[in-house]
Amino acid sequence: MSLIQEFKGFALKGNVMDLAIGVIIGGAFSTIVNSVVKDLIIPVVGLATGGLDFSNLFVRLGPIPASFKGNPESYKDLQTAGVAVFGYGSFITVLINFIILAFIIFLMVKFINNLRKPHEEAATAPPENVLLLREIRDELKKAPHV
Repeated sequence: MSLIQEFKGFALKGNVMDLAIGVIIGGAFSTIVNSVVKDLIIPVVGLATGGLDFSNLFVRLGPIPASFKGNPESYKDLQTAGVAVFGYGSFITVLINFIILAFIIFLMVKFINNLRKPHEEAATAPPENVLLLREIRDELKKAPHV
C-alpha cells in the first residue's frame, strides 16, 4: 500500500472528517461566544460595576517612549507602542469567554446525551423473542408441578 493510499484512507475516515467539521464549527462558535461576552456581558458587568471596562485594566511595566502619540491610559495604544504592560483585564475577558463557552458546551453535551439515552436503551433492550421466552419461563415456574 503506497503512502498516498494510506493517507487517503486515513483522511477519508469518518472520524477525521467529523473532527474537521467540529473544528470549523468550533471556530465559528467561538466567534459568537466572543461577541456575546464582549458586546453583551462585559457592558452589563461594566454598568453594574460603575462603568468598569475590563479590557482596559492593566499595569504599565515599562517606560513610555518619547515618540509615543497615543493615550497613556489606553491598553491598546500602549501595546501598539511596544510598552510592556500587564493586561489583567484582557485576561479576565478571555476567562469569562472560556467559562461561558465551557458552560454552553456542557449544556450541548448534556442535551445530546439525553437525546441518545432512549436510542441506547432501545439498542440494549433484549429482542422480543427473548422477552417472550422469559415470560414463558416465569409462568412455568409459577405453575404447580404435575
